[in-house]
Amino acid sequence: MADADNIVVATAEKIFADLADPQTINHDNDGRWKAPLWQALSEAGLPLAWVAEEFGGAGADLADGFAVINAAGRFALSVPLAETLLAGWLLQQASIASPEGAMTVAPASPKDRITLNADGTLSGRARGIPFAGSAKHIAVVAHGADSVAIALVETARLRIDAGLSLANDPSDTITFDKVAPSACEPAPAGFDATTSMLMGGVVRSLQIAGALDQLLEISVRYAGERVAFEKPIGKFQAVQHNLARLAGESAAATAAATSAADAIAHADAFDDAIFLEAASAKIRCAEAAEKAAAIAHQVHGAIGFTTEHILHRFSLRALAWRDDFGSDSHWAVALGRRIAARGADELWPLVASR
Repeated sequence: MADADNIVVATAEKIFADLADPQTINHDNDGRWKAPLWQALSEAGLPLAWVAEEFGGAGADLADGFAVINAAGRFALSVPLAETLLAGWLLQQASIASPEGAMTVAPASPKDRITLNADGTLSGRARGIPFAGSAKHIAVVAHGADSVAIALVETARLRIDAGLSLANDPSDTITFDKVAPSACEPAPAGFDATTSMLMGGVVRSLQIAGALDQLLEISVRYAGERVAFEKPIGKFQAVQHNLARLAGESAAATAAATSAADAIAHADAFDDAIFLEAASAKIRCAEAAEKAAAIAHQVHGAIGFTTEHILHRFSLRALAWRDDFGSDSHWAVALGRRIAARGADELWPLVASR
């Protein structure tokens, strides 16, 4: 991961602190905060940070982008920054220039499949696409008869059925009815839908880890301020025990997510080692999100469940992000099958090499 004093990450965190304060956003029912935030992010080149300058981006390395995504998770950011970063990365794999404006990616579930027809059009349906209704373009992984392609599609050409995630963020269903893409190129050798899902899974893992980090900070602060029986509840052993468990879940999520991100940032290909790192990160972060959200709300008591308190901004997004790009159960099964196919003698060398 990037160093704390990295200029790219520092710029992102400054923008988030100035324009994406969770308390301010929580009281803004009109969404007026989104336009200034997105403008500032765009002017800093952050949405297209992973895109080389020759393809219209900022040319930052993968580690910088991963660190920005983790920081966005710490602010429970509900704009398509991570999705645009991911879409730009995906398009660059096929040497397709990234357009300006918000983007998202499809499919966002291993169960969905977009077909590349013989005439070059796209058909199929993809569910749970984040921010599809507010994005201008979608980067698509499509399957032909015997090939995989990456395409850029204008959302205006699609049928979009609006939906909401657990956190009330857009999670839409999009339908491709013989849609002509703006650009479509063959995916590089070895690239397939699983590659895209693994990358998306690591992105979500980093966001979950960032959100859990804030859940811990908010809960510790509240436990020190809330007084019961004439002393802060943080002095009670049961609360201290819960906070220690919450800290453990946050640390585990951060360790798993950053390890996977570092592995991808320094890898030449998405091989079995990357599969192990990415799948393990999504599994562990999803488990941590469930446990940490329960603990944080328990520490806060009734106030944590109110819409006025910011706690739900972090807990609900951490829980919602669990299912994007494959749930923990999907990756557990996939990882088990991959390990079984390699054979028992190959398991320990693979694990020990990480």
